Amino acid sequence: MLQNLDRITFDLQIMGGKACIRGMRVPVSLILNLLANGKTPEEIIDDYPYLEPEDIQQSMLYAAWLSQDKIVPLPQKRERETAS
Repeated sequence: MLQNLDRITFDLQIMGGKACIRGMRVPVSLILNLLANGKTPEEIIDDYPYLEPEDIQQSMLYAAWLSQDKIVPLPQKRERETAS
């Protein structure tokens, strides 16, 4: 699903290499936190006018990609029979 997330950037010189928006000091985690706490995309853009709707959309797509779980079954231990 990691399709064209060209607005998500990583640079060790910016926010310690965290996923950020377009090389700015705006981490994806900030946008996700704001959304999780009830802010609408419009409110976020009002508060951060240098952000664009696509920045918020790609932040959510990136989070969805990160959260994809892959289940890897572990070998099961056989229970020992206890002697009476």
